[in-house]
Amino acid sequence: MCGILGSFSKNTFSEVEKNLKIGIDELRHRGPNDTGKEFFELSEGVLALGHTRLSIIDLTEGGHQPMASSDGRFVIVFNGEIYNYKELREELILSNHVFVSNSDTEVLIASWRQWGEQCLNRLKGMFSFVLFDRDLEHLICSRDAFGIKPFFYSLKDSEFFFGSEVRALNKLISTKPKVNQQMVFDYLAFGGYDNSENTFFENIHHLLPGYLMRLSFGKKLQVEKLRWWKPTIGENRNLSFDQAAGKLREMFLDSVRLHLRSDVPVGAALSGGLDSSAVVCAMRYLEPNMPIHTFTYVAEDSKINEEKWADVVNDHVGAIPHKISLGSSDLWSDLDDMICSQGEPFVGTSIYAQYSIFRSARENGVVVTLDGQGADEMLAGYSGYPEFRYRSLWQKARFFQAVSFILAWLTWPNRDKNEAKRIFIKSFVPSFLKKRMNDFNIKRSIPGWIKKDIVKKSDLSLSSRLVRVGFQDENTKGRILVDALREALTGNGLASLLRHADRNSMHWSIESRVPFLTTELAEFLLSLPESYLISQEGETKSIFRVAMRGIVPDAVLDRKDKIGFETPELDLLRTQHTQITEWMEILKVIPYIDYPKLIKEVEDVLKGNRSYHSGIWRIVNVSRWLSLNSEMDMD
Repeated sequence: MCGILGSFSKNTFSEVEKNLKIGIDELRHRGPNDTGKEFFELSEGVLALGHTRLSIIDLTEGGHQPMASSDGRFVIVFNGEIYNYKELREELILSNHVFVSNSDTEVLIASWRQWGEQCLNRLKGMFSFVLFDRDLEHLICSRDAFGIKPFFYSLKDSEFFFGSEVRALNKLISTKPKVNQQMVFDYLAFGGYDNSENTFFENIHHLLPGYLMRLSFGKKLQVEKLRWWKPTIGENRNLSFDQAAGKLREMFLDSVRLHLRSDVPVGAALSGGLDSSAVVCAMRYLEPNMPIHTFTYVAEDSKINEEKWADVVNDHVGAIPHKISLGSSDLWSDLDDMICSQGEPFVGTSIYAQYSIFRSARENGVVVTLDGQGADEMLAGYSGYPEFRYRSLWQKARFFQAVSFILAWLTWPNRDKNEAKRIFIKSFVPSFLKKRMNDFNIKRSIPGWIKKDIVKKSDLSLSSRLVRVGFQDENTKGRILVDALREALTGNGLASLLRHADRNSMHWSIESRVPFLTTELAEFLLSLPESYLISQEGETKSIFRVAMRGIVPDAVLDRKDKIGFETPELDLLRTQHTQITEWMEILKVIPYIDYPKLIKEVEDVLKGNRSYHSGIWRIVNVSRWLSLNSEMDMD
């Protein structure tokens, strides 16, 4: 796990070298064990490749980057891990490749030599990398299928800049960073972020998950983007439920086995929920004698405290537990550091629990942690994506099943009756009215302190609220649920959660691994009948519960509630009422904000005169983020 940074620019060699050094210093937390730089003077500019290394596999100098291929043609900087590097290495040796290290980076660059971009489909891992082809003077940039590892870039005036974090990337660009007002608007009005190529910085973009970008240097910089992974959702009816559960068990255990490969200590983040519990129990099942350190956030509020469930798992596997308790004073002392480490605004204070867990891992000498992220998006978790399952049944004219499903779904804890009514009513609305209703609901959801007349006259757009990755080339009739899961995996949903985890873990020089997120598991689960994922009785992750029987304690498998990491957000905000009011003053310069109305809404909520909602945190977060990035151009 590392940080990458680089550029192709018209600047002088000395300027490029100076800027790269400053940028790499900003990435030290991502790779405290080693740094490397290499420069190439090309006919149209200078190419710089930089790297900071967190040593995980092959702790020797054999893993130093930038790394050249054995024939010298390719040079790579790589962030991530290739878990099946040993198997690929053996295959490549049979094709006469010679290796001088035990690093997965050397296997990755040899794989590219052997198979070109087709090697990406062979990789089991998380990655973002840049590979320079010296013969063709091409630069190949690629990101893993789910976007587990970040890749930011900027193209400007035939110059190219890339990096693992925006803060470091901005050190390479001569112009002053500028706020992306559309993103700030989307975030404040709707809570949207990390759902497209755009970032909170103007002219800085994400390379989307599962994409490859090729740049050709010359008098004009040519750029081509290709999607190298696109999951399909065609239904596989060849496996019974029990057969599919058996195969899922085998695939999941194999994934955890590969994710345990490390030359440094490995632990796990354990919430007490099904997903993280399954990971920890699979670790013990595969490694009976391995010491397992678990890290659990313990909430003060008994309603959101999952400590008793974590204890069940810790006792089951004989783990070495580490419990983290947090108070409001802890959050406020760490808030600025967390905002800076995230780089961009985020969903809420719940990620502070995650931030603190990774800090505890570092303090206890654990460098790699496994996490259950991604299971909800693959297995119809959370509340079960009920609307999409209902619509699938309705499309198939299984009207009685659709209604009975919703009624059964309602019997589970914390299910919303109003949502069930809305789902039922929408099934009778003509399709031509649904878009109008959707547009109306979007406009109605805009906060009252947004000046709608100013928005109409500005360059801001409401259409960005409806961003979809899009797979409209495929018939999704009767497969609406798995289509929604696919979008959550590759577009709206998972991306922001992976961003939070990457920044929180790497801030403490921790490698966070997610064994649910492999293309093989995703393609398998998205091919199953939808009833395997959420049962007719409304049970989420139905097939996974069966697959893990005998590995995970029955008490955990039979849980009906779901909490996850939560913090008492309103109580935390109330402790800093005066400070928050001061922070918000920076929002006065944003023309579409009616500042007196905004202040009144926040005051009413903090004083208890109005119900709390997530928009309050977004106001606080943007205010502080702008203050901490005061060098940015706000216009």
